[in-house]
Amino acid sequence: MNSYMQDRIKGFTEKNENKARFLIKCPDQPGIVSTVSEFLFKQGANIVESDQYTMDPEGGQFFMRIEFECPNLMKNANKIEKDFQPIAEEFHMDWRIMYVSQLKNVAIFVSKEPHCLLELLWEYQSGDLMANIALVISNHDTCREMVESLGIPFYHIPANKDIRQEVEEKQKQLLKEYEVDLIVLARYMQILTDDFVKNFKNQIINIHHSFLPAFIGAKPYERAYARGVKMIGATSHYVTGDLDEGPIIEQNIGRVDHRDNASDMKKIGQSIERSVLASAVKWHLEDRIIVHENKTIVF
Repeated sequence: MNSYMQDRIKGFTEKNENKARFLIKCPDQPGIVSTVSEFLFKQGANIVESDQYTMDPEGGQFFMRIEFECPNLMKNANKIEKDFQPIAEEFHMDWRIMYVSQLKNVAIFVSKEPHCLLELLWEYQSGDLMANIALVISNHDTCREMVESLGIPFYHIPANKDIRQEVEEKQKQLLKEYEVDLIVLARYMQILTDDFVKNFKNQIINIHHSFLPAFIGAKPYERAYARGVKMIGATSHYVTGDLDEGPIIEQNIGRVDHRDNASDMKKIGQSIERSVLASAVKWHLEDRIIVHENKTIVF
């Protein structure tokens, strides 16, 4: 990491040292919001952002994201979590508390096409993607220079289906060494095994170059052109053991017409891919996503 990014990250962590976020999922019932709010008030906290959603007030699932500031937060973090546990048990909550100053460590996987990687690096440099890009892993050496110029470690690990298990063991060692919290597949053109994915549940974000569930698998632009579609798109989703069927985080589309060939569609699609992936990654880093079954609630 270069000194410019070190200074930017230092400033961010110092500014947010007393800020945290609750993510809560539980069966809906009266009193959840008031109980959590009262708890935070008793801790001396000030709620700065609050969002909630219920699937059904009569027995449905309830979701909430609360961002708050609290004096001496990190000093009192263990006590706050311990004191909240009885409330969580009373309401049968699946809950997490994230401390904003503790930036997530991100690993980016990429193959040959650099457009999604470049978008993430630009967002990172501009301060709009607040995380620590800990390393980049690629099965090609194409993107090395652009990554290492920013002081980010780059690892070239050739991969194919015949050595997949060996490759993933190397990758897992690196992810453990760098204490990675999130893996971003920025057009990484290798299929991950079920074993690998299970180790990182809801921690792998992929960009798929079509508007899922249309054109699952390879060569979607060629198939879209052959089908004569009038809109193409991109989908960012969490990775599961089922190919291209994980919980969808973000999607977008662009219009095309009969004048656009497969190459034109790909160029338009790559622009959509960049923005869709960047949005999904930011929302994850900002703790705005709750996964429920095979869907996401994005606050």
